Amino acid sequence: MEQVSWIDVQTFLEKLNTRTGKTYRLPSEAEWEYAARGGHRSQGFTYSGGNKLNEVGWYGENSHAETKPVGLKQPNELGLHDMSGNVWEWCADVWHDNYEGAPKDGSAWTTGGDQDTRVVRGGSWSYDGYYCRVSFRFSYYSDLRFFNFGFRLAGY
Repeated sequence: MEQVSWIDVQTFLEKLNTRTGKTYRLPSEAEWEYAARGGHRSQGFTYSGGNKLNEVGWYGENSHAETKPVGLKQPNELGLHDMSGNVWEWCADVWHDNYEGAPKDGSAWTTGGDQDTRVVRGGSWSYDGYYCRVSFRFSYYSDLRFFNFGFRLAGY
């Protein structure tokens, strides 16, 4: 899914959870980074799945200025595709400039910070590779719909 705001995702989640009887949500920033790094199988790559972005992600130099179908590049150590590049992925967390005071249990940090903005991770097809590093974090206004914003769900 692309071209959705954080608020759009919340509406989608309400409907999805009601229709399925299951509970889906956006991952916390900590969960997103853990998954992007390959979890307990992590090999310490710069990008999700490798050190060569061309092999694992779509970004400004190889995307032909468009979102690509998921799964065309190598997955990471957990079998997850497109966590570096393709579309920025919304996380549940409110934006904070650093991790001081962040929850220690990996849950979403929803208090304090800038309540109008939310965390996005992963970079996108319209940015250079610097922004696709698993360590890079960014934020946008939660009501902003943009051509390179998407999301990934967590279920529990």
